Parts: sequence; C-alpha cells; structure tokens
Amino acid sequence: MSMVTESIDVDVPVRSAYNQWTQFEDFPSFMEGVEDVRQVDDQHCHWRTKVAGVQREFDTEIVDQLPDERVSWRTVGGDVHQKGVVTFQRLDEAHTRVSLAMDFQPEGMAEKAGDALGVLDRRVKGDLKRFKGFIEERGQETGGWRGRITPGGTDRGAPQPQGSSPDRPVPGPGLFPTDPDGKRFG
Repeated sequence: MSMVTESIDVDVPVRSAYNQWTQFEDFPSFMEGVEDVRQVDDQHCHWRTKVAGVQREFDTEIVDQLPDERVSWRTVGGDVHQKGVVTFQRLDEAHTRVSLAMDFQPEGMAEKAGDALGVLDRRVKGDLKRFKGFIEERGQETGGWRGRITPGGTDRGAPQPQGSSPDRPVPGPGLFPTDPDGKRFG
C-alpha cells in the first residue's frame, strides 16, 4: 500500500469544516474524478469515480467518526482498496487545519506508474484546495452530521443546526488516531 498525507488551513471554524466534510454526497463538487457519492446509511457510502478514463465503483465504511475531530474510513467492497482518516484541528475561532492521511493499493500498471510519479499526492492536495474554496466561498456548510461512530458501533446522531454548540479543540498537528486496522497514521 502507498501512503498519502496532506494538510490545508481553511478560513472557517472547525465546526463548519467538519460539518461540510460529513456531507459525502457533496464530494463531487470539489474532488477531482469523483462522479457520485451516495450515502447508503450512517456508516456506508457507494462511490463512482472516473480517473484517466477508468471508471470504478466501490463501497466505504466509516469506522470512526468524532464530531469536530476526525472521520476514519476503509473500503469494504468494489474496485478500490484504501483506508484513511481526515482530522480537524482548531487553529482559532475562525481557522481550521484539515489533515488527510490515506493508504491505498494501486491497481494495474497505469496506477502503479502514477503512484511512483506522485499523481495521487497532487490530486489529494488539489482536492483539499478545492474543499477550501468550496467552504470559504459558501461562507457556511451545506449541512452536517454530528453522530458518533466507533469501531463496532454507532451513536445515531441527527443533523444539528449550525452554531448549536461552541467549537472545541482537537489533537495537535501530527496526532492522528488509530486507523481501521489498529495502526497509527502520522
């Protein structure tokens, strides 16, 4: 597997950045090559991507989600094998650092060559820049899911109105939670 790590600072409160990231069906608005994301339930999404003319479909499972701190996922079926975590660090009242760490398994010669050339690293960096533009230009999130998901269980949460609780700090830079297989990112 190959590892990609990228971070970006966004000019919105941590709550807004986190809430927007939980709106998986909006991902095609800022993720290159993502054609569709359909949220099946609180923990599962179905993805359809097209990269370099190759269309792929796969399913993901959210294995750890803590509001304003992190979302951790892994693929559970389909053409893609990956796992990752995105974390949210409150920098101050109006700024947040969004950090993404992802392990993926390149398939075929084209993906392996692209991996060797750093194509995915650049794509993830571009996706985070587009996320920054998306949330900053809107001025607010399109929605948010504030439930808690832990490995092996879900605390069913409902979408929360904006501003219903103050931002709270999250772990500092370089502190990534445990990934779905029990290893640490970072």
